[in-house]
Amino acid sequence: MTQRGAVRRRLDLQAGALMVLFCLAFGFQQVAMKAVAADMSPLVQVALRSSVAALLVVMLAHRQGIRWDDMRAHVRPGVLVGLGFVAEFVFVARGLDYTLASHMSVFLYTAPIFAALGLHFQVPGEQLSRRQWLGVALAFGGMAFAMAPSTDVDNAGDLLIGDCLGLLAGLSWAATTLVIRRSSLSDAPPVQTLCYQLCVAGLLLLPASALLGDLGRAQITGVAIASLAFQTLVISFAALLLWFALLRRYFASQLGIFSFLSPVFGVLFGAMVLGEPITASFLVGGALLLAGLLVVTR
Repeated sequence: MTQRGAVRRRLDLQAGALMVLFCLAFGFQQVAMKAVAADMSPLVQVALRSSVAALLVVMLAHRQGIRWDDMRAHVRPGVLVGLGFVAEFVFVARGLDYTLASHMSVFLYTAPIFAALGLHFQVPGEQLSRRQWLGVALAFGGMAFAMAPSTDVDNAGDLLIGDCLGLLAGLSWAATTLVIRRSSLSDAPPVQTLCYQLCVAGLLLLPASALLGDLGRAQITGVAIASLAFQTLVISFAALLLWFALLRRYFASQLGIFSFLSPVFGVLFGAMVLGEPITASFLVGGALLLAGLLVVTR
């Protein structure tokens, strides 16, 4: 079946509640990675959690009756989705070396803006209205304001580099959404799509982290293990399966109506757990960005 045969519906109460849980988990993701960065680099964390989660997803796919022939049928878009996933989390991992977890949470979730723009031009039935174009302009204005250099912090240059990497991560996430919606993966089982992502990530990121020396410097501590368990079981396994399941059943542009909660949760968790400072320019710019996101995805 191609994507033309898919029947998607508008958001309902159940989908809204599931998106809140999804955003809550993803809002804590950057904080969980940053909290143990001294013991284990974010790149190693992503490599390990992707590899372990890939094994879990492969077993789940086999249990659901997905065979090798089914995997081969979607291998081209599957590899593209996997590469987009790798790019997203490489940008996240490296960005967290420079910027705050709260900043990364906000800039990563520019993805729905980029996805809405791509869907407008490439997917029938998901064109933006005039009001939504105003929301896009508001969001991009908020990005510029949030990224403006601030005299309130000493490492403003590093923050800017990390924020830019966060934007690239959001763009990569949006690209995976477009590939899914414009390919045969649009109607593939969610576990199959996730299998492509995690397997490609594990195959590429583990060797990369070893070559860069990050893997050899990793320290196995109790906090690091707890963080990895959360990232693997909740983020890379359960939450991503939920996202792809929702993407198959509901309009992608409407799912974004709740995505603004993730950066809000991320900022709150960053301040409460890590004690991260929040500058006035970032607060105002982030608010404008999220307002634009809400206008675009309503």
